[in-house]
Amino acid sequence: MSTQHRIVVGISGASGAAVGLRVVELLASVDCEVHLVVSKAARRTIGYEVGPNALDHAADLVHRFHKIDDVGACIASGSFRTSGMIVAPCSIRTLSAIAHGDLDNLLVRSADVQLKERRRLVLMLRETPLHLGHIRSMAQATEIGAIVAPLSPAFYQRPRSISEMVDHMALRAIGLLGLNDLELSAPEWSDDTPPTCPKP
Repeated sequence: MSTQHRIVVGISGASGAAVGLRVVELLASVDCEVHLVVSKAARRTIGYEVGPNALDHAADLVHRFHKIDDVGACIASGSFRTSGMIVAPCSIRTLSAIAHGDLDNLLVRSADVQLKERRRLVLMLRETPLHLGHIRSMAQATEIGAIVAPLSPAFYQRPRSISEMVDHMALRAIGLLGLNDLELSAPEWSDDTPPTCPKP
């Protein structure tokens, strides 16, 4: 890759932590400068859903692993240029905080920076069912520039495992950053033959 992209990844405390961790792995595999910030609730979810060593593995892959309460970190400043941010999974609490400017931790502050600097912010929402307050927060986040992309597995490619479903959602999120030179994207739909997951 000719240009090293600097990308922020946030993991908040909703179910689906494996997707955020896979985003980190995929970005690190193409030599991106990854900055990771994880909420306190996400630490618990990661341990429960993925395993006790999963967060340590992700921390070893990234350029910087930022503390959630370090609001003076580089990713909290608009002068720190990035190629965008992915929050995966994004809890309703985090979505609402971003939508309404409740900047009480580094994850939300960093997301707000992406919006004010007109950079791409992908929020992989994980919640169901939704009440009207949730839907209004989704609308508000969209209106101020975020891309709300719920964690929705694609069944048309006939996934054979949970890991293939996680890969597809992680690649879909990365693709929404619009960085075509990364060469990381979900399989494209074909009129003739539906895309299938590559064999591991």
